[in-house]
Amino acid sequence: MDQIWFSAALWLFLALAAVLAANWLRVSTALSEIVVGTVAQLVIGATIGSGALGAKAEWITFLAGTGAIVLTFLAGAELDPDVFRKKWRESAAVGLAGFFAPFLGATMVARFALGWHWRPAWLAGVALSTTSVAVVYAVMLEFGFNRTTYGKAILAACFINDLGTVLALGLIFSPFTGKTLLFLGVSLVLFVALPFVTPWFFQRWGGRVSELETKYLLFLLFGLGGIAVWSGSEAVLPAYVIGMVLAGTVGKDHFLIRRLRTLTFGFLTPFYFIRAGSFVSVPALVAAPAVFAALFFAKMFTKLLGVAPVVRAYGYNGRDGFYYSLMMSTGLTFGTISALFGLNNGIIDQTQYSHLVATVIASAVIPTAIANAWFLPRHLLPERERELKEAAFGEPVGDLDT
Repeated sequence: MDQIWFSAALWLFLALAAVLAANWLRVSTALSEIVVGTVAQLVIGATIGSGALGAKAEWITFLAGTGAIVLTFLAGAELDPDVFRKKWRESAAVGLAGFFAPFLGATMVARFALGWHWRPAWLAGVALSTTSVAVVYAVMLEFGFNRTTYGKAILAACFINDLGTVLALGLIFSPFTGKTLLFLGVSLVLFVALPFVTPWFFQRWGGRVSELETKYLLFLLFGLGGIAVWSGSEAVLPAYVIGMVLAGTVGKDHFLIRRLRTLTFGFLTPFYFIRAGSFVSVPALVAAPAVFAALFFAKMFTKLLGVAPVVRAYGYNGRDGFYYSLMMSTGLTFGTISALFGLNNGIIDQTQYSHLVATVIASAVIPTAIANAWFLPRHLLPERERELKEAAFGEPVGDLDT
């Protein structure tokens, strides 16, 4: 039992180090946590042992998975329904371009440049087609873009992009059985009922110190996530949709959102991002850097080739357009999920998995670092005084249209 507490202390020490490094380097905390996870696994693995960090321990896997689920839910809950209705054409165009271009491009590179068989190549295309909701939402929240129309439009495009990834993974690889039908049926019933049941339930029983609202939401996320895994899918997949259908209720409860953020960013997401970084095998990359380079540039080139013209067509020029395009080029959550799905089901081998995960994580780190360092649209950032007011008193602030 003592070892668990030492392990927990180590992981939270790494989380603290990541925050300090992020503040010093002026980069996103999520980005810093990924890099810290990679460095920690390399250093601790070389000095103590490959399993010393414990990234595959069940309790760390659970906390990291919970962080991914709740973070994805929050990203969905902060999708402004009004902005989504207003910008659905833009979101659909950018999201679909961001899915199809790297999906087809990465598949062709894996098949014909790297010599992978068709099934691993299609899996590579799915894994590299994603835009990371977790990274984009964390960055939007950290800089305050989540309260602007600009940031909400990016999050909406991320939703469309990842919806394409989820559908592709399910249609190409996932078994379609009676369990799948049951999962879809239960999900549809919940998605229709939740916008009506949740406000009534919160009004009747909520508003107490016992945090009934948080327990209710976690129950929904864990319950539907469990059904998803039972049906052969992934627990994080329905979380985004639950957040989206509750955006009109939970998303507008600023105090509830702030409490969930405290739980998520203060405790859960460091386990997710540091664990994701720890899966990067530096020796595997050193042994075959050309494979990593081919996959990385296949994703980045095709993603930007598909997204940038569409973003520009909708009036985002200069820094605004570059930042939008680079945020859409990130990948993490569904990319790692897709790669792990392929490994567990024998579609790809361990070496292919290592290169895919390294590419996915690099696509979370490099575009984010470039975007925040050189293309951050500071003229769209909320006023610093308003940020401080919300941070100090938890008071809701109005949306800032661009």
